[in-house]
Amino acid sequence: MASYVRLGEVNTWYDEHGEGEPLVLLHGGLVDARFFEPNLGPMAAHFHVYTPERRGHGHTPDVPGPITYQVMADDTIAFLDRVVGGPADLVGHSDGAVVAMLVAMQRPELVKRLVMISGGFNKSGSATPDMEFDVDQVVPFLGPAYGEVSPDGEAHFPVVAAKIGELARNEPDLEAAELAKVRQRSLVMFADDDLMTLSHAVEMYDALPDAELAIVPGTSHFLTQEKPELVNGIVLDFLTKEPVPTVAAIRRAHHPA
Repeated sequence: MASYVRLGEVNTWYDEHGEGEPLVLLHGGLVDARFFEPNLGPMAAHFHVYTPERRGHGHTPDVPGPITYQVMADDTIAFLDRVVGGPADLVGHSDGAVVAMLVAMQRPELVKRLVMISGGFNKSGSATPDMEFDVDQVVPFLGPAYGEVSPDGEAHFPVVAAKIGELARNEPDLEAAELAKVRQRSLVMFADDDLMTLSHAVEMYDALPDAELAIVPGTSHFLTQEKPELVNGIVLDFLTKEPVPTVAAIRRAHHPA
């Protein structure tokens, strides 16, 4: 049931799966909705899942100008307003997690619950601070998959990769204190060998007012594909069940849900 919808200057591609309450999956940088293939079926068994692809990604053509987290958040807000037509649960991976968090901050009435997988809030949390984003390495790695679906063709991929490279050099640049704006119940999930440090994951968890934390063992930034059953189980437990009353609350003793 794949469709296009014109949202401002962006002709956004999206697909829909399953029935129930709306859930929007937000993919990472330089990949597309196919990245969620190991996760889509289990999610769609419980929710009406939307899989929009952002500007310059997947089936959605690029548009002139830089790609920033704010631009992507604006596009996502337009999608929620126009296509979903109301509040949804957001599950974002990598860049998609940052986008989801910005949407939750800026349009809280559009976000019911928030799952942020492998997306930090500040570049200071990088596990590889000395490693530069290398477009020449990224293009042969991800370019062919881009070319399979992009209306712009594989030859355009270096342009998009350069835009995301510029994004990666400068963003995200939020302060921990800004995360207090996220009032939704949130799940912070990282791999135990992710692109962000575990201390950053804990700082993020501590800064969010109503958060839960999951570290998926034996995985990397591609944890949603490496251990999909475990990731899907944790995410669906969070999305389909209410918080349990814990026996020995310490962090949550003064922050009842």
